[in-house]
Amino acid sequence: MQDLKIAMVQTAQYWEDIDANLKHFREKIEAIKEHVDIIVLPEMFSTGFSMNPSKLAESMEGRTIGWMNEMAKSADAVITGSIIIAEHGHYYNRLIWMQPDGQHQYYDKRHLFSMAGEEKEYTAGTKKLLVSVHGWKICPLVCYDLRFPVWMRNTEEYDVLIFTANWPIKRVHQWCKLLLARAIENQCYVIGLNRIGVDGGGFEYTGNSMAVDTQGEIIVEIGNEDKTEIVTLNHEALELTRRYMPFLADRDSFEINK
Repeated sequence: MQDLKIAMVQTAQYWEDIDANLKHFREKIEAIKEHVDIIVLPEMFSTGFSMNPSKLAESMEGRTIGWMNEMAKSADAVITGSIIIAEHGHYYNRLIWMQPDGQHQYYDKRHLFSMAGEEKEYTAGTKKLLVSVHGWKICPLVCYDLRFPVWMRNTEEYDVLIFTANWPIKRVHQWCKLLLARAIENQCYVIGLNRIGVDGGGFEYTGNSMAVDTQGEIIVEIGNEDKTEIVTLNHEALELTRRYMPFLADRDSFEINK
């Protein structure tokens, strides 16, 4: 199986300004000069982590979905990140998985951040999303999900976890440690993409986006920089880890009450 190339776009966001963010991320994507398979953008990349969905929400036929379609086709890569969606009278922090051919899937954030009142404004998701790129099985999740290992326990034999986030500096130590833990316990690669800068609520973000291998070793960590990092994941290394250390075979079986 071929290697998987992922572009991690770590940058600041414009507070509740969809036009400015789409222009900003267009420039970031167009600046990627080598071919990649997946481009990861932050959580709520078009608005920042806002609790004003009535002001900012779009439909699944809205301009940001159209923009993602255009960008994925132009880059010939999957574009993923979460946006604010209104649907059937509810608001969702929805991760979009947009393919170059325009087909797309989505995941609604399961764990809503109660310390910010996210659960008062948004509806939680109930289903994980599993997608495939060149034979790689991928599970994309959103920010606060990172703290809840039962939800992402690797019962589906996925190869990569991707977290798109707005994770503030106050808890960045936990961000770094939890990314390593999720890789070790699930014997998979982990991509954690965070933002930098200060949002409209005064919360500071220092990035610390990283890619982690199946044994919890950091492949790359960006630090507090405005930078797009490209990481290459090797499937043979993943298979060797699972073959010679088959810990997943001893995992517990369970059901999640949704």
